[in-house]
Amino acid sequence: MKLKHIVGLLSAAAMSVVLAGAASAQDKTVKIGMILPLSGNAASAGVHGKAAIETAVEIINTGNPGLGNLPVTKNAGLKGLGGAKVEVVFADNQGSPAVGQNQALRLITEEKVVALAGAYQSGITLTTSAIAEKYGIPFVNGESVAANLTERGFKWFFRVTPVASDFARIYLDFLKELKASGIKTDNVAIVHENTEYGTSVASVITSVFKENGLSIALDIPYAANTTDVQSQVLQLKDKKPDVLIMVSYTSDAILYAKTMQALDYKPPMMIADNSGFSDPSFIKTAGKLTQGIFNRSSFAIGAAGTPTYLINEIYKKKSGGDDLDDTAARQMQGFFVLVDAIDRAGSTEPAKIQAALKATDLKPDQLMMGYKGVKFDDKGQNILAAGLVIQLQDGENYVPVWPKQLAKTAPALPYKGW
Repeated sequence: MKLKHIVGLLSAAAMSVVLAGAASAQDKTVKIGMILPLSGNAASAGVHGKAAIETAVEIINTGNPGLGNLPVTKNAGLKGLGGAKVEVVFADNQGSPAVGQNQALRLITEEKVVALAGAYQSGITLTTSAIAEKYGIPFVNGESVAANLTERGFKWFFRVTPVASDFARIYLDFLKELKASGIKTDNVAIVHENTEYGTSVASVITSVFKENGLSIALDIPYAANTTDVQSQVLQLKDKKPDVLIMVSYTSDAILYAKTMQALDYKPPMMIADNSGFSDPSFIKTAGKLTQGIFNRSSFAIGAAGTPTYLINEIYKKKSGGDDLDDTAARQMQGFFVLVDAIDRAGSTEPAKIQAALKATDLKPDQLMMGYKGVKFDDKGQNILAAGLVIQLQDGENYVPVWPKQLAKTAPALPYKGW
């Protein structure tokens, strides 16, 4: 009797340990650090990026089987970690590479995050990912496009987005097709802000164009966060390029739009390199001044009932009614890729997450973006990223116009402006 009693007690104890283990698995959280510009000149983009990540967290933690084959959305929490929930610790980089670096250090050493994501501006992604590399923490970037980010020999850095060279080829092929239809595209000017993002993208576009027999006739750099661009606009007005390519963050993009109107300058064709020109605050403030501007994108909201439409509906509740723009959508896609890797790793150990990221092989139907998939090369770059050309037409909405198989309407030329 005594022996049976002891066995019973041991069995009960064992059962309580099992139940406690199950409970702890359910209660466990996976802590991820997200670095964004929540203040400063790029704050609007940062705030929309934060809303995008909060949307992803809600979908992952509560489960949403209606989102098709998108990973980590069918169950409440991470199945590979016993239903563990995802927690994001947001950090404000304030638009400063040094602040971003300090925030990355804090998130790793004090918050004990298992991975990092961010940081919107390429120059800040450069410094924050260097800290992650030093500490052996996976860093997944969904939105920064400076070419050199994946040229540093890093082993812990993974980038999901298309990069400057991808977009440069898109611009080139788009312009070649327009030229073949009789539109003048030979004289190209590029205006770019002078941080890592603008300088790198302008350099890559110039290089790709030159390799394909199209030189940049005019290159105009300007100081990031400038408050006066009259001289740059007057220079454009004097040189009269056929095509103007703009590489700017939000405040600069708005400033250029207003200055062009004030000085009555309209190029025959204007192409924006996403970023500030995709920010909802730019569309609200200067969209009516820039009708007909082309832009690059990899995202479309889609028809009612589609996964992207449903994701956008959730996002709008967190963004104050704004639709997902391409940048915020690319950030969300990058976050889904990171969490999918953690789920497949079945672990929060950095090395196991790193191995899962290296093994990533997502198909188009597993993505919310119009990529051909997600698969990383030895440098950590997604080799299946892709994009298209959109145009601001009839008010404040961008619509796909190129390539033809993805277009909803034909490109409208010349540039209308206001």
